[in-house]
Amino acid sequence: MTATPDPDSAVVRLCVDGMAAESDGRPGDALALFRQAWEASTDDYEACIAAHYVARHQADPDEALRWSRVALERALAVGDDDRIAGFLPSLHLDVGAAHESRGETVRARAHYASASERLAAVPAGPYRKLVESGLRTALHRVAAGP
Repeated sequence: MTATPDPDSAVVRLCVDGMAAESDGRPGDALALFRQAWEASTDDYEACIAAHYVARHQADPDEALRWSRVALERALAVGDDDRIAGFLPSLHLDVGAAHESRGETVRARAHYASASERLAAVPAGPYRKLVESGLRTALHRVAAGP
């Protein structure tokens, strides 16, 4: 079973507020909230969540890759598969997409494969469907690549 983030966590609340700012078309405010979440994180689990959202708002492909790697590394540092197993497919998908945006198709494929291998840990529902859809699209994009 995969644990869900604590809705009372300051980091989770900041990320929820950041997602609301995204939805309202305020990407600058969203990034500021995600950076606050990063600064407020108290452990690897919270840091992985915050870094994931910071990564999504990086215009520079190198920074997107850096933050996506940080999110994945911090998730792996948690050391508790129950807490992070459901996040890993999405985190690998993000790292793969960052590599793909830099033209690093082989590295992208490796992370997409890792995401596929871990997909069973994501509980059925809208989040899993979103990850599956993103993964299918990504695999299709890199299928014929170098």
